[in-house]
Amino acid sequence: MRARKTAIAASACAFVLLGGGSALAGTGPAPAPGARGAAPQSTAPSADGNPRSAKAQAAGVCADAYQIGTTAYIDRGGAHAASVKQFYSPSCKQNYGYVWVWKSFRDKIKDYDVSTGVYSYSRDEILGQDWWNGTNSAEFWSLPAATAAECTAAIGQLRAPGDPLPGQALTSKRC
Repeated sequence: MRARKTAIAASACAFVLLGGGSALAGTGPAPAPGARGAAPQSTAPSADGNPRSAKAQAAGVCADAYQIGTTAYIDRGGAHAASVKQFYSPSCKQNYGYVWVWKSFRDKIKDYDVSTGVYSYSRDEILGQDWWNGTNSAEFWSLPAATAAECTAAIGQLRAPGDPLPGQALTSKRC
């Protein structure tokens, strides 16, 4: 397990150092509260990320969390397999990583592995990271990361059975 965690952390660091295409985009302050729109009142999971869903609440996501930065995509076989987003809660001052595995991938691949967390540029580490092995779920939230005063990005990984390495994506850098 330690070797797996080391490999995941090393691949995440390499991805950041080599540039993920959008690593420097999306910096700046969070959008004004009026620009975010109304917070979802439903508890249903969604591709957009619902901080009120049962899995979000189980992970400790604060209900006022909203997406910051751009959405990134994990591709497999030339097609999007999952979306990766970063969320921020103003009331809890926490960041969260979020992965939504697309139905087209879930319909073809069973028992895949997923992880998500928040990469801190100042600490050079992934915080709040959580893993799920052999799952068929769609919605995954990281644990809270106390990184509100740091430059961050959400990272997500998805590995299908037989793949030697996970596919991964990093959202835009937010400061």
